[in-house]
Amino acid sequence: MMPPVIIQDWRQVPPELRGCTLALGNLDGVHLGHLAVLRAAHAGRPELPLAALTFEPHPREYFRPEDPPFRLTPLPAKAAALGAAGVKVVFALAFDATLAAMPAAAFVEDILHQALGARHLACGADFAFGHRRGGDAEFLGRAAEARGIGLTVVPPVTDSQGQISSTRIRRLLQDGYPERAAAKLGRPWEIRGEVVHGDKLGRVLGWPTANIWLDGYLEPARGVYATTVLLADGRELKAVSNIGRRPTLGGDPKTRLETFIFDFTGDLYGQEIGVRLRHFLREDRKFDGLEPLKLAIAEDERQAREVLAALDLGAPQPR
Repeated sequence: MMPPVIIQDWRQVPPELRGCTLALGNLDGVHLGHLAVLRAAHAGRPELPLAALTFEPHPREYFRPEDPPFRLTPLPAKAAALGAAGVKVVFALAFDATLAAMPAAAFVEDILHQALGARHLACGADFAFGHRRGGDAEFLGRAAEARGIGLTVVPPVTDSQGQISSTRIRRLLQDGYPERAAAKLGRPWEIRGEVVHGDKLGRVLGWPTANIWLDGYLEPARGVYATTVLLADGRELKAVSNIGRRPTLGGDPKTRLETFIFDFTGDLYGQEIGVRLRHFLREDRKFDGLEPLKLAIAEDERQAREVLAALDLGAPQPR
């Protein structure tokens, strides 16, 4: 499947990319609720290319830059998930002072109508846009109709606990429930990044790890996870991963993701990999030296292999 085209400047949209059916929203996570909006956009005008409009940075990042990273899907991961859902074009509009100050009416006329030439729109019932969130779904419906643009407003997608939202998924990951988060995303949550050089201590201990930083991603619960790893060549391999700051080794200033891939030999430095969290095994903790740490890592590997084998068999997961 071809990755979607990404457009960040709404003033420079190529003519051939205008005239789409368009899903609107921040779309962080591209979860089941977002997928419902995408389906509605496609159903509204199935003969047109499916596009998504979102914002970079996320408006929360723009208005509250001091907040810790909270994104489920930075732009590359979001675009990949949208592409997998059938999106051909991602309008990741640069959220800056100009866009933040744009009135809702101007957003519809200047961007959706004139720049993008949108023919049909879809959004969630709680979608808000424009200066101080001055436009809502009702306003959008009136403004779109006046311009001959269709609109589908999608009701919330819910489960037994309520509305599926990015906020709920973030909380589940921070509490150590990646399986529950995956059920709301429709896929395992994945952290993608370039493998960087560490201090090679894992190799000395007998568990060489591929290290990536969490830059831009939400920090989930620190600890050890059973994971699978998607390599650049398309293989998905079983692994055990630690997310933390290595308190036994004196502590790190930044959280890192260290992954030991089972039965793998090869050089991954400089390559991008995706680590998919499958099950939380234990919290990160400090050990009294390297020998207790080695025993704990051996037990982590044993448990991760057991959990991942059960996943293969479709067996009930540990709680």
